[in-house]
Amino acid sequence: MMFSCPSTEGVGTENSPMEWRPAASLAALRARAELYAFIRRFFAAEGVLEVETPCASRAGLSDPALESWRTAWTAQGRRVPLWLHTSPEFPMKRLLVAGSGPIYQICKVFRDGERGRRHHPEFTLLEWYRPGWDSDRLITEVAELVRLALGQPERPVEILSYRQLFLDRLAIDPFRASLEDLAACARGQGIAGAEDLDLERDGWLDLLLTHRLEHGLGRGRLTFLRDYPPSQAALARLRPGPEPVAERFELYLEGVELANGFAELTDAAEQRQRFEQDQAIRRELGLPVPPLDEAFLAALAAGMPEAAGVALGLDRLLMAITGASHIDQVLAFPIERA
Repeated sequence: MMFSCPSTEGVGTENSPMEWRPAASLAALRARAELYAFIRRFFAAEGVLEVETPCASRAGLSDPALESWRTAWTAQGRRVPLWLHTSPEFPMKRLLVAGSGPIYQICKVFRDGERGRRHHPEFTLLEWYRPGWDSDRLITEVAELVRLALGQPERPVEILSYRQLFLDRLAIDPFRASLEDLAACARGQGIAGAEDLDLERDGWLDLLLTHRLEHGLGRGRLTFLRDYPPSQAALARLRPGPEPVAERFELYLEGVELANGFAELTDAAEQRQRFEQDQAIRRELGLPVPPLDEAFLAALAAGMPEAAGVALGLDRLLMAITGASHIDQVLAFPIERA
């Protein structure tokens, strides 16, 4: 389905306390409405149920790379701390355990400290889960939805392994290279400031990916990057073998990450262990340590079905559809005008 493409002339990102006008053009606002309507038709045809879950929770995210926004609820004179979600993942998985079947959600999510040409602290995710599916089948569906949304049903699709990408383009094995080798690679690639950095293994890998590899992904095609190092599994399960890999994938379009998907981890004990490791890292870094989501862990323990799930950034997809160069061009009122 092809959407109307708004002009981006004259759309600025200036911060003016008196500015009442929207940052996005009316054509961009219409394109957003058309995109949402298309998504709902797509999933209705597939028998996937639209759901809604809370955006505030008494539990927060443990991932050291993300920061939640904190608020509070006053009940009977007592202030109860709440955390705005960075993804609807935990409550949606509770619905899977309750027998919901395949589900999707379009919702606002919140991540503190993120602002830039493609980042906004409040943004819109499309997240969906397919019980009984593996990541291969979900990748096929993600590609179908995105190609139709772009109006490019024949756009080529490529699937690359994380390891092969590093080997082919940087001549380094991300699974076996030493910390020193990764640091030397980053410095040899001329990444600004790399010589002054002191990072852990995943920090160097992320630096190389974001500064030297991502830009070339998804050029004239959809690129799915899959099979991440186990240390980057997040909520994905591990595929066993001589060298286990995380059954995780990311989608790139014209050098921009659009989606992050998993073959979902269903082991409650392993998930708790990962959360506790994340909390330990947050303490070491002096970051806030939100309480774990015990309701989510209890749901896993009750028996979550095997499933694959994915979160897709709709603001970035809308930028690609409309040709916008800045995320503010597809937002009615960015945070500076909110």
